Amino acid sequence: MALPAAVSVPVVIAADAGATGVEKEGYELIWQDEFDGVAIDPANWTFDLGAGGWGNGESQYYTDRSENAAVLDGMLVISALQEKYDGSYFTSARLKTEGLRAFRYGWIEARVKVPEGKGMWPAVWLLGTDFNRIGWPECGEIDIMEYIGNEPDLIMGTAHGPGYSGPLGFSRWNRREFNIADEFHTYAIDWTADRIDWYFDGEHYYTFQKEDIGEREWVFNRPFFILLNLAIGGQLPGPVGLDVTFPKQYFIDYVRVYRKVEK
Repeated sequence: MALPAAVSVPVVIAADAGATGVEKEGYELIWQDEFDGVAIDPANWTFDLGAGGWGNGESQYYTDRSENAAVLDGMLVISALQEKYDGSYFTSARLKTEGLRAFRYGWIEARVKVPEGKGMWPAVWLLGTDFNRIGWPECGEIDIMEYIGNEPDLIMGTAHGPGYSGPLGFSRWNRREFNIADEFHTYAIDWTADRIDWYFDGEHYYTFQKEDIGEREWVFNRPFFILLNLAIGGQLPGPVGLDVTFPKQYFIDYVRVYRKVEK
């Protein structure tokens, strides 16, 4: 996924020492959103708004309405609706921690349930905080999880940077022997100065290292912010299938960030 240009905002590197949650051996929890409140926390999340395809030919209009994103029963629920809205025929939501929370290195994990259906494109991903200054792909992008709704057994993890973006990004297609959309699953990366590892339900499935890109620039040594979104259509999933019924809902149980404990 890619972003159009936006207004630059200051960034706070999160280090919430008082955060509480599930412990992870060898790591310290530094930030989390369990979505246990009554509304989306404005200290953690803001919204991307609008249409225009978002660099990928997507069909939705992103809003900040509660119809498209709300906290319900201890989860963030992103709902894609089929409706005419300001020139678009679908609406959805894209939340981000840009300007509020940013992270460099660590274990970043989300537990989510994705929606099935041709044209559905949910993701958990990261962008470099200097995106507004230098653009994409120079800022870097880490896709912790992308799911293509018409391939129910497939999820992907990808890294994009200068000279290795779009179809040239470093990616692993992870096929399972079941429909991923049927249940909640955890998606995570373990990110260090010169390596990123991807995990599905705690199982490692891909490693991307600095040495893999040769003479090209390694941009994953700077702060990144988190994005959660449900795109509709676009270059990767293709158009919405005629048999797809709406609304489609993307459930996020939690997002957690851990820092490795130095011994």
